Amino acid sequence: MNMLNKIFSFAKTLNQQKSSFENLKKDRSILLLFSAIEDYSQSSEIRYVGGCIRQILNNETIHDFDFAVNIKPNECIEALKKHNIKFYETGIKHGTITAIINNNKFEITSLRKDISTDGRHAKVEFSNNWFEDAARRDFTINAIYSDIDGNLYDPFNGKKAIELGKVEFIGDIEKRIKEDYLRILRYIRFFHNYSKQKHSEKVKKIIKKNINGIASISSERILDEFKKIIQSKGFLNLFNDPFSEEIILLFFPQFKNIRIFRKLNSFVKKRISEFDHIFLISLMILDETDNVDYFLFKFNISNAEKERILFLKKFYNQKINKNSFSKKNLWKILYHNGKKSVQDLLNFEIFRSKNINKNLIDLVHFFKDKEVPVFPIRAKNLMERYNLSEGKLLGIKLKEIEEKWIKNDFKISESEINKLIEN
Repeated sequence: MNMLNKIFSFAKTLNQQKSSFENLKKDRSILLLFSAIEDYSQSSEIRYVGGCIRQILNNETIHDFDFAVNIKPNECIEALKKHNIKFYETGIKHGTITAIINNNKFEITSLRKDISTDGRHAKVEFSNNWFEDAARRDFTINAIYSDIDGNLYDPFNGKKAIELGKVEFIGDIEKRIKEDYLRILRYIRFFHNYSKQKHSEKVKKIIKKNINGIASISSERILDEFKKIIQSKGFLNLFNDPFSEEIILLFFPQFKNIRIFRKLNSFVKKRISEFDHIFLISLMILDETDNVDYFLFKFNISNAEKERILFLKKFYNQKINKNSFSKKNLWKILYHNGKKSVQDLLNFEIFRSKNINKNLIDLVHFFKDKEVPVFPIRAKNLMERYNLSEGKLLGIKLKEIEEKWIKNDFKISESEINKLIEN
């Protein structure tokens, strides 16, 4: 009976995979892209590669479309132009062009082989050889190609590796890592999304031996890869694995509170995918030291993202009391700092709570559809009504009225305004 279940399960999986490729063929954008490349010459080919193949073979939601072509980047551009397909040169030096069809973006990369590598960048030569392109990739599960019908080209048995839950480097492990030290983080990401095995002692030893190579990688690339780890379904698995946690901390020594993810309450565990990487990073770096400032100095993030983290730092540097999370105080925060700050603050406290805090959850729902209050009084109103001149006194009176309005739950009477003007 057990064998029968395995046979039926295998057949079901094959049907799901076949169905996924058939559904992709119905997408006009994808059909146009395949036609554009294959019409270019008698030998030109385009194939799916990488993420989308992994996701299809693992019966995941497809959200990552990459393509490989056996023509050079300039030829690819020519093929796209002939079919009036918009594009931009994402990384043409390394053979990557992004096609835009019906607001969908598709990354297309010419087949290539490495001429030289320095652990950070690779000098490449374009090729028309599918095996050469596969041989330069990092993991067997990333070296699977498919035509539009789902016929696989899988020279390193990546499909079998997915089925067995093995994350295997292609060829010499140390050589692969020394070509690009970011592959250490990529290994951690793929391991927690696809592996059904334990870490190989050999892999662990080689990674630790080469860990100093991370100094050669740009902070932008490191943070971008960690963002992918956070957004992956295997993120929380990382915290049941001492080796992976150790490696993450070597990349990010600022993640002093990383262990918070070991003891999350059930409410946030179920909703972890709803939270963005900046919020989750803030949980790991915020403490009573200058750790936040160190992180913001080392990693280049947007001003809006910095403001979110610095707001939380400022809030928790103050004395927290029973009124800190009152509706009245949260309304003030909404007015002064915006809705995102209120959401971050409440969620931050929910994450830090060992038990499910229903009051905080109710506050999240309460403020979900609330808009930032608009101060109804303008300087022009005061100047016209009270014959005030533009200047310092006008600014002082306007500020006093605003403070009274906030204190009164964003309401103020005419008599209160009169009284403040007269004083």
